[in-house]
Amino acid sequence: MSAKVVLDVQHVKKSYTVRGNVVEAVGDLDFTVRQGEFLCIVGPSGAGKTTLLRCIAGLLAPTAGSVLFEGSPVTEPPPGMAVVFQEYGRSLFPWMTVFENAQLPLKEKALPPAERRRLVTEALEAVGLADAMTSYPWQLSGGMQQRAAIARAVAYEPHVLIMDEPFAAVDAQTRADLEDLVRRLWERLGVTVLFVTHDIDEAVYLGQRVLVLSQSPTSILDEVMIDLPHERDQLGTRSLPRFVELRSRVYSLIQDAKKGLTTPSGEEQVS
Repeated sequence: MSAKVVLDVQHVKKSYTVRGNVVEAVGDLDFTVRQGEFLCIVGPSGAGKTTLLRCIAGLLAPTAGSVLFEGSPVTEPPPGMAVVFQEYGRSLFPWMTVFENAQLPLKEKALPPAERRRLVTEALEAVGLADAMTSYPWQLSGGMQQRAAIARAVAYEPHVLIMDEPFAAVDAQTRADLEDLVRRLWERLGVTVLFVTHDIDEAVYLGQRVLVLSQSPTSILDEVMIDLPHERDQLGTRSLPRFVELRSRVYSLIQDAKKGLTTPSGEEQVS
């Protein structure tokens, strides 16, 4: 029996008015995400990926269509959903310690102090920041700051974790470490992950399924099922012939999107 649908994006559209002109950012997006799934979304620059996530997270109201989270319409940031943005430096309060930053969302849940401490301590241990609880964000490297942002989301115990290009601003080695960290947390916690990235290799390495978006106004160009082994590592997985095939398929679709195509060209099909 398949897992239940936790996110249902129903023909979502988003337009803006700029200097009297209507700009259609998100054309028509319709897809579902099932409980425990790791779904990656890729698309060309300016494809509306961040706009889509903000609509899903309740930070923007769609112009048309709707988003259902666990069966209920999303009209504001819903309990049970956490978001990790690319701008980790701006998402952490510099005057608060790592521990204080991580427990901030839990205060809104009105949890007892002992329970907050337990959840935050476990989350910081899970991301390798147990020794940095009393440090301030400005005392940490970029990678450690992003770990702190992830810990804050994990401590919240979300049903769905949304990540918007979270590793784009860190170096390659740190990025690889954070990719493996997120995979481990996903496996350990059973959380549903919606991960947006512009990096094709990252999407194929992390995800179970990859949605490829068209150029703006955005629609789904195609989806690629990632049938790689469940256990993955940076060297072995990326060396697999199947990884190369899947990467080539997603790359081909991105090139189609850049050409303005709204249906796949059919080249380099992966069965």
